Amino acid sequence: MPSENQYRLAVDIGGTFTDIAVADSNGIVCATAKTPTTPTNPTEGALAGTRIVLEQLGIEIGAIAAFVHGTTLATNALIERRGAVVAGITTEGFRDILEIAYERRYSQYDINIDKPDLIVPRSRCFTIPERMSVHGEILTPLDEMAIDRLVAELDDSGAEVAAICLLHSYANPVHEQRLRDLIVARRPNLFVSLSSDVSPEAREFERLCTTVANAYIQPLMATYLARFSETFAEQGLRCPILMMTSGGGMTTVETARRLPIRLVESGPSGGAILAARVARRTRLDRVLSFDIGGTTAKLCLIDDYAPQTSRNFEIARAARFIKGSGMPVRIPVVEMIEIGAGGGSIASVDSLGRIAVGPRSAGSEPGPAAFARGGVDATVTDADVTLGYIDPERFAEGRLHIDKPAAEMALTRSIGTALGLSAAKTAQGVSQIVDESMASAGRVHAVESGKELGGRTMIAFGGNGPLHATRVARRAGICRILIPPEPGVGSAVGFLDAPISFELVRSRYTRLDKLDPGAINALFDTMEADATSVVCSGAPEAALSIQRTAFMRYHGQGHEIEITLPDHALTERDKVALREAFEIAYSAQFSRPVPGMSIEILNWSVLVSTPAKPLSAISDTPFARSIQPCETRMIQCDITGNLIEAGIVFRADLYPGDTLKGPALIVEPQTTTLVSADFELSVDEHRNLVLERRKGRP
Repeated sequence: MPSENQYRLAVDIGGTFTDIAVADSNGIVCATAKTPTTPTNPTEGALAGTRIVLEQLGIEIGAIAAFVHGTTLATNALIERRGAVVAGITTEGFRDILEIAYERRYSQYDINIDKPDLIVPRSRCFTIPERMSVHGEILTPLDEMAIDRLVAELDDSGAEVAAICLLHSYANPVHEQRLRDLIVARRPNLFVSLSSDVSPEAREFERLCTTVANAYIQPLMATYLARFSETFAEQGLRCPILMMTSGGGMTTVETARRLPIRLVESGPSGGAILAARVARRTRLDRVLSFDIGGTTAKLCLIDDYAPQTSRNFEIARAARFIKGSGMPVRIPVVEMIEIGAGGGSIASVDSLGRIAVGPRSAGSEPGPAAFARGGVDATVTDADVTLGYIDPERFAEGRLHIDKPAAEMALTRSIGTALGLSAAKTAQGVSQIVDESMASAGRVHAVESGKELGGRTMIAFGGNGPLHATRVARRAGICRILIPPEPGVGSAVGFLDAPISFELVRSRYTRLDKLDPGAINALFDTMEADATSVVCSGAPEAALSIQRTAFMRYHGQGHEIEITLPDHALTERDKVALREAFEIAYSAQFSRPVPGMSIEILNWSVLVSTPAKPLSAISDTPFARSIQPCETRMIQCDITGNLIEAGIVFRADLYPGDTLKGPALIVEPQTTTLVSADFELSVDEHRNLVLERRKGRP
């Protein structure tokens, strides 16, 4: 038995299932588990799954040397509006920042448009006399005599949290900090979020929205993280818990309590990390990450082994696929498209008599009807069970009972009776709708990024990703799919490869030709020190890498392009190189640079992180072997709709070099891979399942 304190454990709490993965000191995943999420107390489901993997390994929780956690709690609280009562505090004269927003409609001709819910109504927006210039100079001192009046307004509003966003506080935060101190001195139990901490960037509307969102979930996340940490400490966990962030790195629980908005999309970012690592190991430079869980499907473009990233994110869109209809936040995120198309997504008949799937989900309580836990709505999982793609006896390692008649009854009751369809035809319709929705989302995401899906390899994982991969790939024009080991808990596995990191962005406007290298170097020194302190609190002795970025644009433009800066301190000589780098990047996006235009820089960014973990040595010599399944079952063909015989193969019995023609089902503990009739499977030297569409097939 390996020695103590060398295991790393990851816990990913999703909307339907909680995934657990453990890796040994060599980076090899040695135990996994998938348990239903417990919505009333998510810690219970996490603890149950942890006990399962510890039992598999025959170790105590004290043998865990690193613990990484990602959760959808922050995301769900924002979407479902289950946060605290927030009051906004802005500079006098700027009370209506949220009401004015962008001064435009996100859908110009929709007469029934719903405005985004920005959490704080005008009745809870308050002001304080003060004024800071764009350069951080105090124009009007903070009026401390007005504090008692402001506190009285906060009391009358019933606010539990104050979101403070004063004008130009990104340039000088002293007024925000002083205001916080004065309020907390009078109301010690009031949570306070400062925009200069949460999002110290220009653009008041986005900065205020980000601060409000952070404040909204701060009490909930602080309570949850305290309970989670205490529960595992009581069980004997001795190492610190690190939290997965939306940007694909890890941070400390203390930082997560202060900046819970950084946890939005923390689970999906782990999946993107997994896909990027698999792409690097297999030398695939153009990849589509395809992650389907119980609640949503997530698609992410990965080029040159790096996931696409962004600093803009929208929460709870009023119109799901229309940009600008949600609450904007500015945080580092792995950029992906996410739609309500998971295994638990509810299928129904809409007002026009069409089958519709999602975005509502049955979740884990009660879950799909097939789970026999009280669910009555038809879901995607019920359709997969009815089509024969899920083996009731082997689902979730036998820990969940699958009731196929209940799945068929739910499909008939919710859809079949209204449309005059059998359970099998209804299941086929639900499957086709959800698969086309996912393929369409992928195509739209690629087009919006100026890219295309053709020629990419799909890396599929999640509890339902391998089951739907061939069906979605066919519709998206993708001919090659890769299923990594342990795909059912893919995001949790990705957590284990994430670096400890923290990114800071500061606004400091300058024109490139008037750049003062000394002032910018001093700014970077401060930012690097702040970011390093966060990273070192989670990795005290680690060697750190530092990446610096400038956000540049032509004078008069509204948005910037990220340009990586050199490792050394900036000098006058770097101005020419920066102009060249910007014009190359601008030309890549817009075909050509704009001659004679001055260039300006709005924001500066520092990312401090621990080094990327080395690729684990999982490689076997392949031996050509054609597999003949020893077991078969009848399934509905996803191409013709007819019943056909499919081979059943256990993934544990497959070795590098093995090949198999579809139709077949590859069964493993947390998921099943459908090898459609037009695909052929092979196993590569890294034990990935590689599915390639056979030429000449429909």
